Amino acid sequence: MAATDAQTSLRHAFGNVLAFFILILIGVLAFSIRLFSVIKYESVIHEFDPYFNYRVTQFLTKNGIYDFWNWFDDRTWYPLGRVIGGTVYPGLTLTAGTLWWILNSLNIPLSVETVCVFTAPIFSAFASWATYLLTKEVKGPGAGLTAAVLLAMVPSYISRSVAGSYDNEAVAIFALIFTFYLYIKTLNTGSLFYATLNSIAYFYMVCSWGGYTFIINLIPMHALLCIVTGRYSSRLYIAYAPLIVLGTLLAALVPVVGFNAVMTSEHFASFLVFILIHVVALVYYIKGILSPKMFKVAVALVVSGGLAVCFAMIAVLVAMVASSPTMGWSGRSLSLLDPTYASKYIPIIASVSEHQPPTWPSYFMDINVLAFLVPAGIIVSFFCAKIVCLIFSCYSVEFLTKSRWSLLLQACFSPLSDASSFVILYIVTSVYFSGVMVRLMLVLAPAACILSGIALSQAFDVFTRSIKLQLPSLSIDSPVDAGDGSSESVVPDDTVKTDKTEDTQKERTSKKSRSRKSSSESVEKPSSKSQIKKRLSVLPLETSIIAIVLLVLLGAFYVVHSVWAAAEAYSAPSIVLTSHSHDGLHVFDDFREAYAWLSHNTEVDDKVASWWDYGYQTTAMANRTVIVDNNTWNNTHIATVGTAMSSPEKAAWEIFHSLDVKYVLVVFGGLVGYPSDDINKFLWMVRIGGGVFPHIKEPDYLRDGQYRIDNMATPTMLNCLMYKLSYYRFVETDGKAFDRVRRTEIGKKHFKLTHFEEVFTTHHWMVRIYKLKPPKNRIRGKTKKSKSKANPKTVSKRKELKRNPF
Repeated sequence: MAATDAQTSLRHAFGNVLAFFILILIGVLAFSIRLFSVIKYESVIHEFDPYFNYRVTQFLTKNGIYDFWNWFDDRTWYPLGRVIGGTVYPGLTLTAGTLWWILNSLNIPLSVETVCVFTAPIFSAFASWATYLLTKEVKGPGAGLTAAVLLAMVPSYISRSVAGSYDNEAVAIFALIFTFYLYIKTLNTGSLFYATLNSIAYFYMVCSWGGYTFIINLIPMHALLCIVTGRYSSRLYIAYAPLIVLGTLLAALVPVVGFNAVMTSEHFASFLVFILIHVVALVYYIKGILSPKMFKVAVALVVSGGLAVCFAMIAVLVAMVASSPTMGWSGRSLSLLDPTYASKYIPIIASVSEHQPPTWPSYFMDINVLAFLVPAGIIVSFFCAKIVCLIFSCYSVEFLTKSRWSLLLQACFSPLSDASSFVILYIVTSVYFSGVMVRLMLVLAPAACILSGIALSQAFDVFTRSIKLQLPSLSIDSPVDAGDGSSESVVPDDTVKTDKTEDTQKERTSKKSRSRKSSSESVEKPSSKSQIKKRLSVLPLETSIIAIVLLVLLGAFYVVHSVWAAAEAYSAPSIVLTSHSHDGLHVFDDFREAYAWLSHNTEVDDKVASWWDYGYQTTAMANRTVIVDNNTWNNTHIATVGTAMSSPEKAAWEIFHSLDVKYVLVVFGGLVGYPSDDINKFLWMVRIGGGVFPHIKEPDYLRDGQYRIDNMATPTMLNCLMYKLSYYRFVETDGKAFDRVRRTEIGKKHFKLTHFEEVFTTHHWMVRIYKLKPPKNRIRGKTKKSKSKANPKTVSKRKELKRNPF
């Protein structure tokens, strides 16, 4: 007996050491697979929002935390400005600033830009380890390792965490998974220590990303599910109540959140469940100290009192919500609940490409084979681990017998653990939100990896056990009992965690005595029931081998696709573009060329107008004041710029001149075939501008409902400022003025600018910069004599000229 215990402990120790080294390799894999952007291009910040985060991190490391909180940025949203400390989620900036400070304290002199570039790959390794911990709590270390390696390579997460993608999601996904892990850990152990850590992890998530509202709604939904299904326990109370109290207090400390943590509709569900769980806890407490007769009377009083409190709370919430025009919800939250809301009322949200609903191919691109493994993971989480094996064995040699039917029914109706129900609720909600907004595929990825890891782990466990029990060379020295016991020691039974009661000491003594008896009996003579179970859990040898080969091929296909996505699809920075042709690789560095020209050839106080997409980059790379940027907090200001771009040249000049603009920047892709240019975005400028200024009407820019720039385009379209700034002198490139993005010749080829002058166009014509001409001097006194007398009719017509509607 002692030798068996020593062998078991040695096996566990070796397994723990092996799992530790596997986790280290998974972290290295998660970090290295995200370095293709640095290897293929250079160490550079990607996209648009990361440039603002990089600029804020520079300010933080240079001026300190107090100046950061009080920083008023006058280089954005001119002439309004922006209070940075109160309008930004500081988690990413503080994390990178802390890493930079630690490295410099250790005499590792890395620049702020280098730390920002590699922050996302570092935290992707942390996210993989957090996934291991979460899945281990749900199903065991085997499933945890599988889920961790899947998350390290999932393309959906790679798209937001490659080197240079310095955005909030770089650290927020780790915070999301780690918060869920601590919640499940508290739910399984009932430890107040883990509950406190859970609140701190939630606070870090609130600091990092606005998606924290997903956590504060998903956890109350799970708590409510446990209460409704009769699974309330003291562990559920300890896991939920401290999170709501301490987490809400900590969330209110974040300036960008503030009193929104208790005043907005996104948080009301957590408060209602908080009241309900206290009512349920009081009922269970009274039930334990009163007789059944007194208990009925007390329950009536408690329920009536609880309902009165709930109704009063609901009345207060309804009054608060009714006072808000959006019923207390933010625009993005309403867009998730009603996918048509943004397109109807907030076109600025609908204009963002990552806010569009995904297509079916995008699911295969971002999660690949995990889309097919998730249903298998749900089945394994719902039912016993051996249910699939039992179903297959029912059609083997002995067909359906009474013992097979009883075991199959027992597996189907085995109790579902709290951890498994949470993961299933997580995947259901994330699938819905990812179907509404393609950006939230990022939230779906961890849930898909967890359930796919559970499915793959259980499948390998069943198939390898079947092979081991049927091969004579493997089953000589390893009896069935030992082999089955090892697998069960790796994957803990969920029912053990869910059936814990308050009398833990009595259960431990009784379990020890029972385990001693059962172990002695099993050594002497194995029970017939265990023999039947082990016999039924064996699949045919050929089936098991073929299944393992197919699973290995499936994993290989996933690895190949993930590496391709990391190297080709998601590694290219938007600031530097490339294309392949018959004469080799072409690099388009027009954006940095334009920003460098602005930085070296304009005054420091000059104002630059462009569409809001390029505001962050202009401020960070050219260090010039912009009118609007990617924060999009003021819809009227953005509508003013959209109206100027949609207006004729003279009216646009008047608008820009009133805003003290000196330069106008437009992005044009007609020469090289760059599709994300301003002409393709122009209709959104019209819609956003028309939402504030009614004289801008979208039908005026369409010909029979079609958006055209050829000779069939409307006069309003051909005379608007965006058309002229994009296609000015375009006919000089090839003599035909053929637009390679729209694949047509433009309608108006030869025209001159009267109120703007071209000052710079990049090498590939992707960025064009124009300067506003100064206003003409007024001639006081006598006017110049005209060669011919002025016709009184023409004079009256000039007086009746239509004024600028703006």
